[in-house]
Amino acid sequence: MKRTPAMQPPGVQTRVVATRVLDAVLHRGRSLKAELAQALPTLPDPRDRALVEAICFAVLRQPARFESALSSWMSKPLGYRDGDLKALLFAGLAQLDPLKLPAHAALAATVDAARAIGRTHQAGLVNALLRRAQREGIPAGDAHAHWPAWLRERIANDWPQDAAAILQASVAEPPMWLRVNRRRATAADYLQRLRDAGLAAHPDENAPDALRLETPVAVAALPGFADGDVSVQDASAQLVAEALSPVAGARVLDACVAPGGKAAHLLERDATLQLSAIDIDPQRLARVRENLSRLKLGGSIRLAAVDAADTAAWWDGAPFDAVLLDAPCSATGIVRRQPDVLQHRRASDLEALTATQARLLDALWTTVAPGGVLLYATCSILKSENEGQVEAFLSRTPDAVAEPLDDRFGRVAGAGRQRLPGELGYDGFFYARLRKRSA
Repeated sequence: MKRTPAMQPPGVQTRVVATRVLDAVLHRGRSLKAELAQALPTLPDPRDRALVEAICFAVLRQPARFESALSSWMSKPLGYRDGDLKALLFAGLAQLDPLKLPAHAALAATVDAARAIGRTHQAGLVNALLRRAQREGIPAGDAHAHWPAWLRERIANDWPQDAAAILQASVAEPPMWLRVNRRRATAADYLQRLRDAGLAAHPDENAPDALRLETPVAVAALPGFADGDVSVQDASAQLVAEALSPVAGARVLDACVAPGGKAAHLLERDATLQLSAIDIDPQRLARVRENLSRLKLGGSIRLAAVDAADTAAWWDGAPFDAVLLDAPCSATGIVRRQPDVLQHRRASDLEALTATQARLLDALWTTVAPGGVLLYATCSILKSENEGQVEAFLSRTPDAVAEPLDDRFGRVAGAGRQRLPGELGYDGFFYARLRKRSA
């Protein structure tokens, strides 16, 4: 008899959910973020939700390692119809290493999960393979083999001295960064609240509202999270507000706002800003509204679901003092946070992305007031999307001039600054501040 979730032993449904998410991402090209958003609400216990996330990220940060182990241990490879079984085995291996969960519980729950997904006849195989992994360990292999060859080559060409560190950072678990809502507390005050709650954290010398937790926790464990006292946001993303630094009362546009963290940060820093925010995806804009509502900022911003490049459809002709273009990009600077990027990205994507970035730059530049600024930012580490994109823009835009940014924003990269993933615990990010010459 097939067990229902209520009849399953503890921990089995967690492995089933992780298996289904991984199967969808690895074998059906689905987005990890989208799959988790759909799957996690089915688990009422936040500890189970956290375990599913941990398993999925551990697998997707080094899937080639687990693939290699299974290939060396199995006389016959799994077939294309065995995607769910392979995903379950990957989840089992990840529990042993790198998650290092108690082996007995991990094995028992994973074997029972094989039966729960209709793989009763392979439960013995699952048990044997995981026991071998427990006994012999999982070979290290090439931890970066899941990087597409074309992308590894680009990184090696762009960053010959840093390529190995970039790839290593991609398999590491990132730190959890917090952004303190300065309308409600200072970073120092909130740091004390964390300590009172038994949570260790450290301030950051570059990002004044940032705190780095020593150990990641569920957001429900953060004091005042539900009340808008704090958000989760990497320090690199927080530095966007520092780089833009609009003056008090400025008309500001966030041209690709979703999920809304940078716009919220701007408003937390300065309530006098006249902020408009747009995004092409109405569903993602709904998430922006949710985030702003939690932060009590919903009435301080004008939102619209439009194509930022189609200015004729949305712009009223009143120029902006400051424009933020956090452009769509390859996301190669945040692979450790979005490891499925490597499953989905194709070399052909880059041509389309760089064309979109150029189109957005040209269109949005027309909305900048004389003397105003546009901040071009990406979470990419590829030069064609960053310094190359800005250099091309400057060469075709006579009234644009790049303004220097300081060392807080990383190393000099053409007319901008580049932070590589893992440096100071930050995500990979690019910033370029462009000033429109006055008439």
